[in-house]
Amino acid sequence: MGKLSGRDNRATVNLLAFDTSTETLFVGLAWMAGGQARLALHASEGGREASSTLIPSVQTVLAQAGLGLSDLNAIAFGRGPGSFTGLRTACAVAQGLALGANLPVLPVDTLMALAEDARQRHGCTEVLAALDARMGEVYACAYRFEQGLWHAQGEVSLGAPEALVLPPGFVLAGNVQAAYAGRLPAPALPAQPTADALLRLAPALLAAGQAQPADQALPLYVRDKVAQTTAEREALKAAVATATATAATATATATATTSAASPSSGQDAPGLGATAGRKPDAPGLAHPTGGPR
Repeated sequence: MGKLSGRDNRATVNLLAFDTSTETLFVGLAWMAGGQARLALHASEGGREASSTLIPSVQTVLAQAGLGLSDLNAIAFGRGPGSFTGLRTACAVAQGLALGANLPVLPVDTLMALAEDARQRHGCTEVLAALDARMGEVYACAYRFEQGLWHAQGEVSLGAPEALVLPPGFVLAGNVQAAYAGRLPAPALPAQPTADALLRLAPALLAAGQAQPADQALPLYVRDKVAQTTAEREALKAAVATATATAATATATATATTSAASPSSGQDAPGLGATAGRKPDAPGLAHPTGGPR
């Protein structure tokens, strides 16, 4: 599913963002057209499907905007924690596309993006962000939103749902309610590390100089016992090479589309629903140094 908004008030730069850390694939694009900021969002099945659908989804939103990769200023991606296969996919595709187009990448902490989604959807400013880690465990980190910035209140933890400690005044939010409802310290508000949230976090991170050369971007793993093997590292390199080669095709495809759809027309791309004229909330900005490392 996807949607196009006629106006948006994020940064006045062209940004691509995606996250594949959960069972949902999120892709988003914020760009300037005709002097107005615009936004395109796409969400579809993730998990194992993400490795084959992420690049086509990126091509879809670029074509929707009439942009090529060379028109972007940076590529943001959810670096983790989350699904190990998903994190490797996102990092590899971000590296490959960025290398092919000579762009910087912006790794964003998944749990911070989840906290920003909770703020946007529920108005929360003190969030214990929790993500299903499978194997009966959850990833978690507490964040406080102050003066337009998110501040991590500690390091990312991994453990049983019963071990979560909800700080006074904080709300629990994430994708853990269905799986662990009877084992959580409080009901969890629904929240996801969406591309919309990544695009809201990106401006402050970019302003703080957090963008990196493509070949330096790395996923954030928390479970040591599933650290990358030699074979996995080789698979990641292969995925980077594939995405790099695909970058040229994506750019050519989007450029060819420009003649059929003006970047400032605000028309829908085939298969995508329109919400023209939507005005999202003012962006929530990430704390440039507050995320776990």
